[in-house]
Amino acid sequence: MSSSPPSSPSRHHRSSSHASASSPRPSSPPTQTFHPNILPIPTPALVDSVAGAAHYSGIRVDSPDTVLKHRHSSHDRRGSQVVDLKADHHRILADLKELYCCKPTVELLERSWHKDAIFEDPWAKCKGYSEYAAMWFALPKLFSKSETLSTRVMTSTVNPNQIMYFQKQEYTYRLFGRKKVVESIIVVELDENDKITRLVDQREGKLPSWFGSHFLRRLNAKVAPWLISVPKKSNTH
Repeated sequence: MSSSPPSSPSRHHRSSSHASASSPRPSSPPTQTFHPNILPIPTPALVDSVAGAAHYSGIRVDSPDTVLKHRHSSHDRRGSQVVDLKADHHRILADLKELYCCKPTVELLERSWHKDAIFEDPWAKCKGYSEYAAMWFALPKLFSKSETLSTRVMTSTVNPNQIMYFQKQEYTYRLFGRKKVVESIIVVELDENDKITRLVDQREGKLPSWFGSHFLRRLNAKVAPWLISVPKKSNTH
């Protein structure tokens, strides 16, 4: 009487592996992802995402003659976010482009800036016309050329009356002709007459916070009017 040979260990191992592979795995619990709100003045963490998104989201500002319409970002996962740029905000951006391109004029400052406006960047914190005007008129003395490489509007709102945009600017120093590209997040606050009351230019999305930086920035703002000649204001301001 012949008996069936015992099952080989390898077959038993393959059967066990197959059964283990085919058995359903316990499902993991659902997860939720929370997205923080964008602050009026963005934090450095926001800038990393904005700098990349700036190349494909928002409204591009090419020239004052460009007709801007509502545009949806196909890459925005939060839904149908629309940036609506009204005519006065378009004018403000056009005037700011002139200033950043080393073309300041008294007429431009009177048209778009409040006389008591605040201007902040990494080098200065200006309060009032004499201080911020000196800073804008200092640019042509420092740079032989300044070119706006790209501009993207991130938000443009009526209440609050504010514009937030990304800017990539290339500066050419007068000394040795060295070039430098600067990326900034710029926040512009406006009054009821659409004049700038506060502008914060955050290089790489931040302002200096080291000890004594505020004092040094205020000192630069106060000294600038003594060093930089600003044309006289018109009588209509």
